[in-house]
Amino acid sequence: MSLVVVTRPAREAATWVQALGAAGHEAHALPLIDIAGPPDAEALAHIRRQTNAFDALMFVSAQAVDRFWSAPGPAAAAVTARCWAPGPGTARALRLAGVPLGQIDQPPPDAAQFDSEALWARVAPQVRPGHRLLIVHGVSGDGHAGRDWLARQCAAAGGQVGRCVAYQRRAPVWTSANAAQARAWTAAGAWWLFSSSEALAHLAALLPGQDWAAARALATHPRIAQTARAQGWGRVLETRPALPDVLRTLESLH
Repeated sequence: MSLVVVTRPAREAATWVQALGAAGHEAHALPLIDIAGPPDAEALAHIRRQTNAFDALMFVSAQAVDRFWSAPGPAAAAVTARCWAPGPGTARALRLAGVPLGQIDQPPPDAAQFDSEALWARVAPQVRPGHRLLIVHGVSGDGHAGRDWLARQCAAAGGQVGRCVAYQRRAPVWTSANAAQARAWTAAGAWWLFSSSEALAHLAALLPGQDWAAARALATHPRIAQTARAQGWGRVLETRPALPDVLRTLESLH
């Protein structure tokens, strides 16, 4: 059994804690990203009503899916655009929203990583001059929207790329009890499960001066692992982001 701290946003973290617990691990949620509504709800609703004016919709996360389809507009089941998902969690959210399975494009199950590069390898043949892509994403507190790698690939292939901000990512507000618990779990040898480099940045800001030399991190992407190592985490392991992969990684530790 491993002690695992799940840092995903609250709703996702609760699901992961339950699943990890069912697999015999002691798991706790400590969300390091808070999710808020879009900065401009009317702009989101406006573009939602134009959903089928696009050839493809690229959702960067499950949060993007949930926030986009909950805004006023045509039902997800009526979508005619292709819906692109960088990984299985986002694809699952699309199915739950009502998007027909045949409309969803995602990396193959055996992809080395679930990210924009793996997604582009699957969807690149769809993009021709004049192709219309809408990227549905969130923004951080400073307005940063994340990587634009896939947008550049689409534009280079002659596509037209639009953007839609569906939610905001914020650092959580901690009490002294939250900080004490985080330090206690670190001292107890917990594995911190990170699915975002932004979560690592928030943790460093919430615990200024914390020595991470003895801390242990599970990173769901090489870029996240690189961030953890740069922050001084003593042990960093990479794992693919799907639950079975995380469980296999945890099992390999014993």
